[in-house]
Amino acid sequence: DFASASPKTPYTMSMKKVALSSLDVAGKRVLIRVDFNVPQDKKDPSVITNTARIDGAMPTINYCLEKGAKSVVLMSHLGRPDGTAKPEFSMAPVAVALEKITGKKVTLLKDCVGAEVEAACADPAAGSIILLENLRYHVEEEGKGLDAEGNKVKADKEKTTAFRASLAKLGDIYVNDAFGTAHRAHSSMVGMAGQMPCCAGLLVQKELHAFGEVLDPSKVQRPLTAIVGGAKISDKILVIENLIEKADRIMCIGGMAYTFLKVSEGMEIGKSLYDAKGAEIVPKLIAKAKAKGCELIFPCDWLCGQDFKNDQPTKLVTQAEGIPEGWEGMDCGPASMALFREKVLSSKTVIWNGPAGVFEFDTFAKGTKAVLDAVAETTAAGNKGIIGGGDSATAAAKFDMEDKVTFCSTGGGASLELLEGKVLPGIAALDNGVDISKKFDPSLYVGKTVKEQETALRAYQDAKSKAAKA
Repeated sequence: DFASASPKTPYTMSMKKVALSSLDVAGKRVLIRVDFNVPQDKKDPSVITNTARIDGAMPTINYCLEKGAKSVVLMSHLGRPDGTAKPEFSMAPVAVALEKITGKKVTLLKDCVGAEVEAACADPAAGSIILLENLRYHVEEEGKGLDAEGNKVKADKEKTTAFRASLAKLGDIYVNDAFGTAHRAHSSMVGMAGQMPCCAGLLVQKELHAFGEVLDPSKVQRPLTAIVGGAKISDKILVIENLIEKADRIMCIGGMAYTFLKVSEGMEIGKSLYDAKGAEIVPKLIAKAKAKGCELIFPCDWLCGQDFKNDQPTKLVTQAEGIPEGWEGMDCGPASMALFREKVLSSKTVIWNGPAGVFEFDTFAKGTKAVLDAVAETTAAGNKGIIGGGDSATAAAKFDMEDKVTFCSTGGGASLELLEGKVLPGIAALDNGVDISKKFDPSLYVGKTVKEQETALRAYQDAKSKAAKA
């Protein structure tokens, strides 16, 4: 009986933070750290191939403008310029996309700090949208970078303090809405603490709310199934260890399954990926899962190829047969897909991080698509289906299914570190307040215009106060 499984460990990171909705932004300059690190066309960097991250920031931007903010000053990084101004990493294409999405004028500044930038942000016209140039043009953002010769350099402490002080002059209120960078203790993420009110934006609240439903034992609806994929066990050890403490079952899919099954079952894996470092930990993970009453589930058949490419002869093998010499597993087979679907559909909550196969190749994308379909199916049945960012979110975008699940995270490394049970510096640096993951009700925001959000929020608050008086 999953519902009466042993009590799981508490969620460690404090969620008691100030929310944007609790601050008055009218007449204020709002400095928002957004995640506009959007994918660009390799041949033509001026073309943005997916605007999902810009779309994700729009509720917070619109909220501030609707509430009468004097200006919204948006800051982000783009790519890895390593502390040097490189034109291919300019925010200019983002400014163009942002103008299209907002239907408003967006002023792109030539830099993100300095006297000119401070002057431009000091007293802008009411309702201005200002976009700063790439934060990572300065070594002080990440604290490290490369010089002109390509040598590693570290940021000077005094210059970093000055960089942060200049950023702080650009707003009266700081909003962190860059969940995708929340695991980085970069200047724009942690450097505004103590310099002005610091709060969580709507996207960050939405992310923390979704992960809270998986990681907070007071909220999780059981059975909780975690689907963990990816190439190496060693990359996901901390995730698996943390989720063994919290989940009722873990489906280990993708490349990591070969190492698990070779070590635990002696299965032949041909030339499939073998993680020697991860192999040492397999017995420990299996023993821990057994002790905690967490069921570990693995694929039972595979679609194999002989080369790492799409068009090639394939072979379907079972676990008993093993993967022959010269072949490598590149996707799970139909029996595994049926098993995964059955486990997902018998869960109240599902969190998925990591693909089932090489989904970039259509020939080997069926397993990942099957997992995605199952998560969408359980969501449609009224259960919670959460995609924990990274490659799983990329797969959801590839199959145009992001809106078919309860929530699809915008974080890669941030999602991973949250699932590992780590503290995210970008969240820890915000002012302390109420539990924003509990206070936030996604039904008030998701799929609604800002005006509809306001109406829903007011009705919700009225109903709560009436209930309190009754």
